[in-house]
Amino acid sequence: MMSNQNNTLIKTVDLVKEFEISGGNFFEKNKPRVHATSNVNISVMDGETYALVGESGCGKSTLGRLMLRLIEPTSGHIEFEGVNINELKDEEMRETRKKMQIIFQDPYASINPRMDVYNIIAEPLVTHKIYESKEQTKEKVKELMVKVGIRPEFINRYPHQFSGGQRQRIGIARALALQPKLIICDEPVSALDVSIQSQILNLLHDLQDEFKLTYLFISHDLSVVRYISNRVCVMFLGKVCEIGDTEELFGNPLHPYTKFLIDAVPKPDPFLRKENKQLLQGEIPSPVNPPKGCRFHTRCPYAENICKELEPELKTFNDRQVACHLVKNV
Repeated sequence: MMSNQNNTLIKTVDLVKEFEISGGNFFEKNKPRVHATSNVNISVMDGETYALVGESGCGKSTLGRLMLRLIEPTSGHIEFEGVNINELKDEEMRETRKKMQIIFQDPYASINPRMDVYNIIAEPLVTHKIYESKEQTKEKVKELMVKVGIRPEFINRYPHQFSGGQRQRIGIARALALQPKLIICDEPVSALDVSIQSQILNLLHDLQDEFKLTYLFISHDLSVVRYISNRVCVMFLGKVCEIGDTEELFGNPLHPYTKFLIDAVPKPDPFLRKENKQLLQGEIPSPVNPPKGCRFHTRCPYAENICKELEPELKTFNDRQVACHLVKNV
């Protein structure tokens, strides 16, 4: 589904999240901190699928949880429908949360194994007192089951009686229950077989069209991201490297890190494979003590002296945003 470029649904403003490392000296003043996200500014448009990609530990899942206010930022804030949600009181945030839901990576771990399908999907409806009677709630649950491809006669079954793909469908039904505007999909297909992944991705696409949903799609699988997203944000060690339209970014990546990520995607056609493709060298630097300057410079074969000293700004080139000293123009 194409995005409505005129309406920003949710955006982050100078978002910083640092986690204090526990242990050590209790009285120590300057305890080491994990720099999970650092001054992140992104905008997700109403109706689009906006993908966050990067290696494990780059901060993409932390960013997703910050945007739902499941955790609080160290500094900066999130605006949803033009409102700073970090300033909302509990009751106001409760109402806002109806419009924001999440689908987790592991469908079995994210649903209570002691609850049947009815209670799993009905939980948000009951919590927010959407319907007056249990009969109304049950009818809504059955309707949601049909929408995601689960037979309504399975309403009294338990999670262990379903396959991984079916359990993810149950998780999607629960996310849809409150008719949200935004769904954060945190690696929603990475735990599933490849044959099932395409079914879930097609389901998400169909539901987006039907319910006018906006997705923040978090993944490390670039093939999946290219298939489902409108725009892509590439992150490395808590920083945004590049943002752009999906096909433009895949066709002409500007940041060296983006180029390496795309180059690493396996090509089924032998004629499309590069004989001398470069692979990333070395380990990801520690998020506790990130490098000075560009955080990618310790792994970048093109790094110059300025990359080691000065942190690059996220600059706009036409419709692309890139944080790299080496990119002068497009």
